[in-house]
Amino acid sequence: MASCVFCGIVAKEIPAAIVYEDDLSIAFMDAGQVNPGHVLVAVKAHAENLFELDDAQAGALLRAAARVARGIRAAFQPQGLSVYQANGKAAWQTVFHYHMHLVPRHQGDGMMLTWPAKNPPREKLAEYAAAIRREVG
Repeated sequence: MASCVFCGIVAKEIPAAIVYEDDLSIAFMDAGQVNPGHVLVAVKAHAENLFELDDAQAGALLRAAARVARGIRAAFQPQGLSVYQANGKAAWQTVFHYHMHLVPRHQGDGMMLTWPAKNPPREKLAEYAAAIRREVG
């Protein structure tokens, strides 16, 4: 996609501090660093979100993310690492090219996550699981 910034990075038309790449994925420093070592891992072929990934892309992304996460840990010794990924505007996706954030974390670093758990009864969870199983096959 001509207007996609991540496609421009993949094509080497837009400069980026690349950390890792293979045939299907690329990892580069997030220009908006939350903490030092904040990396984005993206698919090379344009896919807007998780729903558009094929199995090969999904596997390559997780392998790349795990490899880069180990590199972040060795280079920056964070106390933790958060992995963030969003699909669609309702989930706060802002760049519509599949990517995940690897964010080194430290106590008191200011990052917050609100998790409004609804805690439905076990029967409702079983109903949700059955609906998903029907679609997964």
